[in-house]
Amino acid sequence: LMQDRPDPVELLEAVATFLREHVAASIEGRVSFHARVAANMLDIVRREIELGPQSQARELQGLRALLGADAPAGLAQANRLLCERIAAGLLDAAAPELHQHLLQTARDKLAIDQPGYAAAAERKD
Repeated sequence: LMQDRPDPVELLEAVATFLREHVAASIEGRVSFHARVAANMLDIVRREIELGPQSQARELQGLRALLGADAPAGLAQANRLLCERIAAGLLDAAAPELHQHLLQTARDKLAIDQPGYAAAAERKD
């Protein structure tokens, strides 16, 4: 629908493009650098909106598989319980399923924060 346009992702992309292509390109020095940093931050927020929910759902699903039936419903609580179980020796830190979960979680976070690095890491596998 027309009243839904532009959506938040499009707004973030437009402001980032403006900062990068017009502001940073037309000035020099510290302000130009900060304009590029601001554009990069907007890109991260945009990717968080686009990819974050799926990434968090996948992480929580992995935590539930590792922790079993008593896994907390919240992501922060489930991560805390995972750390507690590893520290207590109740979960083998070398377990392949833990390694796979942590690797996938790291890749998902990198896809949001540093997509170029995430793509390079994927090619190395």
